Amino acid sequence: MTEIKSQGTNNYTPLFWLALGTFAVGTESFMIAGLLPDIAADLHISVVAAGQLVTVFALAYALSSPVLTALTGAVKRRSLMIAAMVVFALANVLAWAARDYWMLMAARILLAASAGIFVPGANALAGASVAPERRGTALAIVNGGISIAVAFGVPLGALIGDRLGWRMTFAGVAALSVAAAIGVVFGLPRGIGANLPVASLRERLATAKDPVILGTLLTTTLWATGAYTIYTYLAIFVTQATPLRGAEIGYVLFMWGAAAALGVAIGGKSVDRYGARRVIVPALLVTVAAFMLLSGSAQWIAPSHALIPVLIGVAAWGVAHWAFYPAQQASLIEAAGLKGASVVLSLNASFMYLGFSLGAALGALTLNSVGVIDLGWVAAVCELAALGLTVALGGWRLRRVIFPAI
Repeated sequence: MTEIKSQGTNNYTPLFWLALGTFAVGTESFMIAGLLPDIAADLHISVVAAGQLVTVFALAYALSSPVLTALTGAVKRRSLMIAAMVVFALANVLAWAARDYWMLMAARILLAASAGIFVPGANALAGASVAPERRGTALAIVNGGISIAVAFGVPLGALIGDRLGWRMTFAGVAALSVAAAIGVVFGLPRGIGANLPVASLRERLATAKDPVILGTLLTTTLWATGAYTIYTYLAIFVTQATPLRGAEIGYVLFMWGAAAALGVAIGGKSVDRYGARRVIVPALLVTVAAFMLLSGSAQWIAPSHALIPVLIGVAAWGVAHWAFYPAQQASLIEAAGLKGASVVLSLNASFMYLGFSLGAALGALTLNSVGVIDLGWVAAVCELAALGLTVALGGWRLRRVIFPAI
């Protein structure tokens, strides 16, 4: 296993500027789920067709991120982060001005490509710019931008969309992206990431072929598939299972996001203290229980009484889901080494968004074949599969340490 080295600093300040960028990306990526009914009505398409905006974005991210990361490997990290955020801002302007469904789809693909460069690049800088014992906290800071976006950006976007129309949410994210780009220009030191090794194409392929890394990436896909099976249609689920309607759904999104922010903080600190595996397994177990509680409440409790258990399920899901994320990233960096960090984190993001795409499609299939209240059961099965693969990988890692020649 490659020894993990770092640039040795414990200065977190530059990471907060990267977190501002991930906040912009997270706001755009997650807010659209709550806007699907309005987009469908305005563009005269079905909600299922509008849901393809989520599927295609996630699939475009999954396919483009590793390719673009490889193609831009020789570009200075700071310049790349600035360029990616500028393109992301322009793509939001295109979405705001979209005259039809296909123009909006094109904007979503451009958004996915620019986000697929920025987010893994920011995570690689986070993992490389601090001492190894601080890596979990550094990753939590950068990904905290996404969780805060879910906590505040998503419900705020839902409110703006409800009052001013869905287009204004993209205009708001465009303005936020410009602010993030300016912050990266002035807040990121010019030399940041200068000593970050760039893997060759052969090393990239070798990293992806490693059985432990590949298995871990597949775990990420299963974890993400379960989450997006229900998250994409969470507004419809809450409307079916509880008395909440309309703008009240935004409060549920806020609760999920606030729980996510707490989960990232818990996950980052716990990784530093206990190690990645001791965070990943409990996080997946809690997620399984949360999804089962959601569907169980919707199926066996009347809507007038199901609100509290549904909210508990949403909160537990948010904490566990995002506690898993920094732990999984730290596990991958440990397996790949610093030289493979940018590659493996890019792949992790790609496999995650592949899971988002599969989850959105699986959610649509569930809606059409069985019903909205079954989304939690289907999501729980995905998380159980992720847990089983994690346990199997633990045994594989142990055998590889004891018998390295095998």
